[in-house]
Amino acid sequence: MDSPPRDDQRIGRITLDERLVIRRSAEIEHERAVAIFDLLEANRFVPQGGAKGPFDVHLGLRDGRSLVIEVSDAAAQPIEPVILPMSPFRTLIKDYFTICESYFEAIKRASPSQIEAIDMGRRGLHNEGSEVLRERLAGKVEIDLETARRLFTLICVLHIRG
Repeated sequence: MDSPPRDDQRIGRITLDERLVIRRSAEIEHERAVAIFDLLEANRFVPQGGAKGPFDVHLGLRDGRSLVIEVSDAAAQPIEPVILPMSPFRTLIKDYFTICESYFEAIKRASPSQIEAIDMGRRGLHNEGSEVLRERLAGKVEIDLETARRLFTLICVLHIRG
């Protein structure tokens, strides 16, 4: 079980690289805003090396192939960025986008049981992506499952180009 986060083991501010964003649907903007709000309300983020937070975190993509997590400590000093290959996430993100589209469409016209079934699949993919993120960050940054879930949402948002 994860221990409760201390103030020096959390993200205090998070930003996304928005340079390549053309537009996003209202649903995606809502998901992004909720993920950021929830993340900042409660998270656990402990980079290796003993730096103290709260941390400023910037998520971006490099050449569409790597996730770059830039981190600054409480004194605004940069910490070594974490760079993860995107290949382990590609299929998950593609499948997650597909099921999210189905979910948003189902909300408009499907029965409650159909919506629930799609939502269970969506949550399952989301959890799988979150676990992959935790595994890939092992030895670099310690995060809890809820933090991983919110970060996975934001990683997916980074992949939307309009």
